[in-house]
Amino acid sequence: MVELKTDTSIDAMHAAGQVVGRALTAVRDAAAVGVSLLELDEVARAVLREAGASSPFLGYRPSFAPTPFPAVICASVNDAIVHGIPGRYRLRDGDLVSIDCGAVLDGWAGDSAISFTVGRPRPADLRLIDTAERALAAGIAAAVPGNRIGDIAHAVGRVCREAGYGIPHGFGGHGIGRRMHEDPDVPNEGRPGRGLPLRPGMVLAIEPMVIASGEDGYYEASDGWTLRTSDGSRAAHAEHTVAVTESGPRILTARETP
Repeated sequence: MVELKTDTSIDAMHAAGQVVGRALTAVRDAAAVGVSLLELDEVARAVLREAGASSPFLGYRPSFAPTPFPAVICASVNDAIVHGIPGRYRLRDGDLVSIDCGAVLDGWAGDSAISFTVGRPRPADLRLIDTAERALAAGIAAAVPGNRIGDIAHAVGRVCREAGYGIPHGFGGHGIGRRMHEDPDVPNEGRPGRGLPLRPGMVLAIEPMVIASGEDGYYEASDGWTLRTSDGSRAAHAEHTVAVTESGPRILTARETP
């Protein structure tokens, strides 16, 4: 069942989303050659702690997971698409990093993700990241009353496919509110004019994922969480929490411009 949020609830979700935005900005600023993924997780934990927020990631255990998730960020490097567990790996020159983070503040959740490079960037990685961000922007633009979930999915998928990139099947966005994952599912590819109608008060996490090689294949790593590209090619991920309103999409996890 899809819960429609009131204006007051959306304002509260915006407050949670701003905590997420600050955490992602702090992690990106701290990411440098030689810094470990565990250290980046500690950076995000500090931001959440300072804001009086909790993490919807820490301890999360969906049906597919062999163990609860042990961190407050997902840190996915190079061929990892999503759900990477922060560990002792230290960032290297040229790494492509995707960071997903959530926060719960006063009972409301926010969820967002960014991708960036460390050290000297590869032009191909910058194009991949740019495509993920453009796909996210297209999906957000389609999140208006009168459209349908399929219009968001089509907008996201079209940008990714026209750039020649792959899309991991079965993974995409979701509704969000009191819980991090709520109805409805928001696919990253689909047919326009299909699916659930969009109504004011719906809040969605829209999150394109793109694979550089153009292939869609992926596999689950031995940790039971990380998804990696089947052919070892690089991946990027972008996400915002977005409210559908009468006046247009409202991005609840927008980050301050550095």
